[in-house]
Amino acid sequence: MRAYLASPLIALALALVVAAPVPAAPSGPTVQKEDKQEKERKAMELAKSAKPVIWRDPGAVESLDFTYGSGGKENVPVPPFTFVEEDAGASNPKVKVTDANGTRWSVKFGGEVNAEVMAGRIAWASGYFIEPGYFVASGKMSGVDGSKLTRAKKFIGSDGSFTNARFEMKIDSVAKLKDEHGWGWNNNPFTGTKELNGLKVVMMLTSNWDNKDVRDVSRGSNTAIYVIDTPDGPEARYFVTDWGGSMGKWGGVLGREKWDPEGYAKQSSSFLKTSGGKVEFGYSGQHTGDWKSGISASDVAWITQYIARITDDQLRAGLMASGATPHEVEVLLPAMRMRIDQLKSVH
Repeated sequence: MRAYLASPLIALALALVVAAPVPAAPSGPTVQKEDKQEKERKAMELAKSAKPVIWRDPGAVESLDFTYGSGGKENVPVPPFTFVEEDAGASNPKVKVTDANGTRWSVKFGGEVNAEVMAGRIAWASGYFIEPGYFVASGKMSGVDGSKLTRAKKFIGSDGSFTNARFEMKIDSVAKLKDEHGWGWNNNPFTGTKELNGLKVVMMLTSNWDNKDVRDVSRGSNTAIYVIDTPDGPEARYFVTDWGGSMGKWGGVLGREKWDPEGYAKQSSSFLKTSGGKVEFGYSGQHTGDWKSGISASDVAWITQYIARITDDQLRAGLMASGATPHEVEVLLPAMRMRIDQLKSVH
């Protein structure tokens, strides 16, 4: 599978995976729990012989389609949508649905929707792995029993209608290591590498303050490892799985925001500075202390050679595809360009 690579084969690979028949899963909470444990066990075994990978060359960055992102136009969610269940364990209101093609989607509502789609576009264009995601302005899902919904109840009408949702494609055939089996920013095979530090730069560029990891399982880790079978052997691909806490203000619990264009723009002037040959970022998040230390000027210059190739037209397309209003586009676009220009000034 190469569904997560920035290449023309994205849409074809995803379509093939989604189209493959999936045997019906046994029902019942006990069986489901055992099935999950068995999947985790198999994933851990596969990961032992897999090559760890956190970054891939995104190719011609300036040619990437920011309207549809990593999933491509061919994999846009197709109505009608059918409700499967509410994701009670998620940290944000989510439900699971299938679309007209039988594709499974995780549908998120609330304040992270726009931010996650846009930040994901930036991460993908920079060479990092993400799950294909789309903003859906409105739609309707059948089979919803509103009386059984909890947090998602306020976002789904009695007739199954909804607005402002993020659809993230779910691919069952990928072996996944999540939560306590995921990875930590301070404990992974890439510590000290330009690839890991480049990912941190992208996180700070998008103001993603929600950098929880395996140390934060009780609060919900945002890192995972997906084991992908490739022609060159299995790869253990390291993901940041949630980009929703972005495109706003970084900071502590009382100061940070998600999808806050004015807050993002206001902090852009203090995004980074250089002092005595060292790069200093204004960012603060969940693990600020050791998280942003050790990023060298050469690390910044390396990842910037990809980030800097993202055009204003691509940024505008991505913002519009994320559900940004015209005003939000006009606020965020120059702020993002300001941050990218600051990165370009580092040598």
